[in-house]
Amino acid sequence: MTDSKNGDQDQTALDFIEPRPADQILESRIDVPTELKGHALVTSLNSLVGWGRRSALWPMTFGLACCAIEMMAVGTACFDISRFGAEVFRPSPRQADVMIVAGTVTIKMAPSVRRLFDQMADPKYVIAMGTCVIAGGPYQGSYSTVPGIDTFVPVDIYLAGCPPRPDALLYGIMQLQEKIKLEAGGQRKSPA
Repeated sequence: MTDSKNGDQDQTALDFIEPRPADQILESRIDVPTELKGHALVTSLNSLVGWGRRSALWPMTFGLACCAIEMMAVGTACFDISRFGAEVFRPSPRQADVMIVAGTVTIKMAPSVRRLFDQMADPKYVIAMGTCVIAGGPYQGSYSTVPGIDTFVPVDIYLAGCPPRPDALLYGIMQLQEKIKLEAGGQRKSPA
C-alpha cells in the first residue's frame, strides 16, 4: 500500500497478497543478528514459562457426581481435550496443576477437597463445574451440601449448568489458558 501524498510504503498496513516478515511490520526491542533471523525466538523467560504452563495443563481426576460424566466425555474423540494439552488426567494431586471439581460437594467431602487442593503444587488452578459445585444446585439449603466450593477453595473458572456440556468445559479450559497467559505477561490474578 502506498501513501497518496509522497508515494512511501505504509509499514503499518498488512498486505495479505504478499505477506511481509514480522521485522518489517513490528519494532524489535532486541537486535537479532542476521544469521539468527528465522532460526531463533527472542522472548522473555516469564512468557516462555507461561506458554509451557498453559499448553500442558494436567487436570486431577476428581468427579463427585453426574458432572463427572460430562468431564469424562471431553476425552472422547468427539471433543478431544488433547488439542489443549490437558488430556493427561492425573490420579494424584502432586502430579496435577488443575483441579476440576465436577459434582455435588457434601460437608463430609469438603475437608478432603481442601486437603487435595493443599497437596497440589503451585501454581494451581480450580475449575468449578456445575451448579451444585458453584451454589449447591437443587440441593441448595440442604443440611449436607456445601453452598459453594468457593467458601473453602479459591476458584479460577466457574462453569454453570446442570450438568455443563463437555464443550463448556473445553471453553473453561481455554479461559484458564488465557488467564495463565495474562499472569505470565505480568498481570496479577484478580482477587477471588
